[in-house]
Amino acid sequence: MSLTMDWTNEQDEIELPEGIIEKLEQLLQIAGREEGVTFGDVAVTFTDNETIRQLNRDYRGIDKATDVLSFAMQEETDEEPEIYFDEADLEEAEGEDLVDVEPLGDIVISVARAKEQSEEYGHSLERELGFLFVHGFLHLLGYDHGSEEEEKNMFARQEHILAQAGLTR
Repeated sequence: MSLTMDWTNEQDEIELPEGIIEKLEQLLQIAGREEGVTFGDVAVTFTDNETIRQLNRDYRGIDKATDVLSFAMQEETDEEPEIYFDEADLEEAEGEDLVDVEPLGDIVISVARAKEQSEEYGHSLERELGFLFVHGFLHLLGYDHGSEEEEKNMFARQEHILAQAGLTR
């Protein structure tokens, strides 16, 4: 079993940095190793400010653009996680043993907001997208930053993971 990432780019306003998908896949493997997650699938969508604003309004009740949203597929419960397959998965696996695939969740990143923040903070767009991806991934695992202590812990984890991939400020 492995930790995998699927992605889509639903915006055409800003060109994604060369090699960003490979860098996010590297970050996923590092973060998974650091957090003890050895298998599952993460779906990443790159979008624009208007779309992420609508999602933020519809799902969080906050009518403004944000940089990243995470939608965890599995809530923390004592139940066994459900295993999801769609028809394409079943057709691809025809004649093979099915491997359990646990979708961890979706991460939606506003590329426009990431670009604004990279300029504001004085680092590369690649670094900002990496930061937002790791931030979103940690949310999928249950991390939060509602209190000062939680924020300190989560941001320390993020920086530790980013440093291992060479994405420092």
